[in-house]
Amino acid sequence: MPNPLLDMTGLPPFSRIQPGHVEPAIDILLGEIRETVNQRLDDYAGCYSWDNLIQPLEDRDDRLGRAWSPVSHMNSVVNSKALRKAYNACLPKLSEYATEMGQNRRLYEAYKFIKESPGFAELDRAQQKIIDNALRDFHLSGVDLSEEKKTRYREIRQRLSQLATRYEENVLDATQAWSLLIEQESRLAGLPDFARAMAKQAAQQKEKTGWLFTLDFPSYHAVITYADDRALREEIHRAYVTRASDLFVLQAPDPDAGKWDNAEVMEGLLALRHESAQLLGYPNYAERSLVTKMADSPQRVIGFLRDLAQRAKPVAEKEWQALQDFAREHYSISELQPWDIACYSEKLRQHTFDISQEELKPYFPETRVIPGMFEVVKRLYGLTIHEVEGIDTWHKDVRFFDIYDEDNELRGQFYLDLYARENKRGGAWMDDCIDRRRYPDGHVQTPVAYLTCNLTPPIAGEPAQFTHDEVITLFHEFGHGLHHMLTRVDYPGVSGINGVAWDAVELPSQFMENWCWEKEALDLICGHVKTGDPLPDDLFDKMYAARNFQSGMQMVRQLEFSLFDFHLYLDYDPVDTSAGAQRVQKTLDQVRAEVAVIPPAPYNRFQNSFSHIFAGGYAAGYYSYKWAEVLSADAFSLFEEQGIFDPDSGRKFLHNILEQGGTKEPMDLFVDFRGREPHIDALLRHSGIAE
Repeated sequence: MPNPLLDMTGLPPFSRIQPGHVEPAIDILLGEIRETVNQRLDDYAGCYSWDNLIQPLEDRDDRLGRAWSPVSHMNSVVNSKALRKAYNACLPKLSEYATEMGQNRRLYEAYKFIKESPGFAELDRAQQKIIDNALRDFHLSGVDLSEEKKTRYREIRQRLSQLATRYEENVLDATQAWSLLIEQESRLAGLPDFARAMAKQAAQQKEKTGWLFTLDFPSYHAVITYADDRALREEIHRAYVTRASDLFVLQAPDPDAGKWDNAEVMEGLLALRHESAQLLGYPNYAERSLVTKMADSPQRVIGFLRDLAQRAKPVAEKEWQALQDFAREHYSISELQPWDIACYSEKLRQHTFDISQEELKPYFPETRVIPGMFEVVKRLYGLTIHEVEGIDTWHKDVRFFDIYDEDNELRGQFYLDLYARENKRGGAWMDDCIDRRRYPDGHVQTPVAYLTCNLTPPIAGEPAQFTHDEVITLFHEFGHGLHHMLTRVDYPGVSGINGVAWDAVELPSQFMENWCWEKEALDLICGHVKTGDPLPDDLFDKMYAARNFQSGMQMVRQLEFSLFDFHLYLDYDPVDTSAGAQRVQKTLDQVRAEVAVIPPAPYNRFQNSFSHIFAGGYAAGYYSYKWAEVLSADAFSLFEEQGIFDPDSGRKFLHNILEQGGTKEPMDLFVDFRGREPHIDALLRHSGIAE
C-alpha cells in the first residue's frame, strides 16, 4: 500500500495515516532534502541564487512540513501508544536534520553569497527577510562553532527535543490516569445541572454508575468553582496541581505513578538550554531567546514585568482582602484555602454583580457562537466562512471550513476541534497544517489551520453550551488562525505566523478577544439555547460590570508565571548546589514573594505541568502574553474610537497586520497600522488597573 505521507498534495488523509507510515516517510523525505542540498551546492558553486538554491530547498522543506504536520497534530489530539512510539522515533531524526542544516558551512556561505550579490536587491521583501532570518539562524544553530562544539550542540538539540516531548507526555498521562467516581448525589451539592450531566455522561461512557469527574479542565473547573463539598474541592485540587510530580497520587494506588514525575525532566531542560546558549556565546538562555523577539534585553523584559506588577499588586491585595472578608462574613470561613479561591470568588461575583458564568451559559450555545464569530470577522474583514462536509478528519466531532474574501477568493481553510476528550492534550492552540506558498505557475497553495480547544462538550443531545471564558478562548485561537490563513505572503518561511517575533505573535489572538465584550458583537454570538432570545440588556450590563472582577489578582498571577519563567533561564547557575525540583521551586518561591498575593498550597507543583515553558515554545518567553497585550489593547483602542465594526479600521488591521506575516519587524507593522508606537494606557484601562 502506498504511504499517504509521501503524497500530500491535498488535505491530509487522516483516516489512512497509520503509525507504521510515519518513520519510513520521514526517512525518505529527509534523504531527499539532503540529496537536494548537496546537489545544488555542487552544481551551482559560486553562482548561487534564490531560484537555483533557496527555492528548491523551500519546496523540499514544505513537503516535509506537509507530512509531519498531521503526525504531530494527531499525536496531540488522538494520542495512542503506537503513534507516540512512531512520533518519538522521528524526533531525533528531525532534530539532527535541523541542526545539520544549520551547521552546514557550505550552505551558510551560499546564503551569504546571495545576500551580498547584486541580485539580492531585486528580490522582494519576503525573500530578503527569509535570507536575513536564515543567516541569523545559522549562527543560532552553531555554524561558527568548532567541530567538537558542533557535535555537542547537536547532541543537546536532540536531547532537548526528547525531553520536551516526555514532559508533555507525562502531563497527559497523569491527567488521563486520574478520575473520581462519586456515587452519593449529596456530594454534588452546588454543582450546576450541566456539570452533573457532564459527569453522568462521562460515567456512562465508562459503563459506570454515578458521576465521573476527571482532570480535563471543564470537569475540574466545575468542581473547583461550584462544589459545596469542601473536601471534594480539596481532593480534585490536590490532584490537579500535583500532576506529573512526586506528590501525584491516584485513588487506586499505582506503583508506577512516580514515572510521570517531571522534576528531572525540568532540570534536564534547564541545564541543556543553558549549555546550548553558552556554546553560542550567550551568558544564559534568556539572552539567547531574545535574539528572535521584539524585546531587546533581559532588563527590558524584567523592567516591563515589574512595572506592571508595581501597578497591579496594590489592586490585587485589595481584591484578596475583599475575598477573605466576604468568605468570613457570609460563610464563616476563617481562613481561605487554595481550593476555596475559585468557589468563593464565584460567590462574591454573584453577590456583587448578581451574575454567574452559569447564568450566561445558555446564551452561548455552539450553534450561535460559531456563526456569530464568523459574522464578526465578516464585518471586520469582509470574509465569508462556509462549512464543508465530507472532509477526512481525525475524530467525528471535528468540523472543516473554507474562508472566502470579498472577491470570492479562497483565502484559507481550517479544522475546528472544540471539545475535551480522552487522549487529547489539554489547553487550546492553533497550529499550521499547510502554509501559503505560490508555485512557479502562479498557483497558490491555500493555507490550512488546526484550531483546537478543550471546551465543554455537548450533553444529552443538546448543543454544547460555553461559558463566556470559553468563548473568549475560542476567539483567541481564531485570531491566531486568521493570522495564519489570511496572509498574502507567498513564501512559507515568512507567511502567516512563520517568522513572526514570538512576543508579537499573540497580537492577533488577544485582539480578537475584545469583541467578546462588546454588546454589538455579543448580539451576534449570543442566543438562548432554548428560545433564541438575545442576551438581555440587564445581563449584559452585569457581565460588563464584572469584566474586571479580580483583574488585579489575575494580572499578578500572569506576572508570576512570566517572571518565574524568565528568571529560571536568566539566573540559571550550573554550579548551584540546589538541584532539580529544589532549584525550580526556589525560583518560584522568590517570584511569589515579590508579586503574588494568594499563598499556594504547600504541595502545589504547578511547574510540573507548565507545558508552555517546558514543552512549548515559551521558554524565557511567557512574558510575550503581556507584551503583546500592550499591542492588542492599543490596536483595539482605534476601534473604540472609530466603531467596533468600522470597515476602514478592520481593513487596515487586515492589510497591515494579518496579511503581512513575518515580512517586517512587528513594531514597524504596528506603526503602519496605528500611525505610532504602542501606548500602555489602553492595557491598564482595559484591565481595570487605571481609569
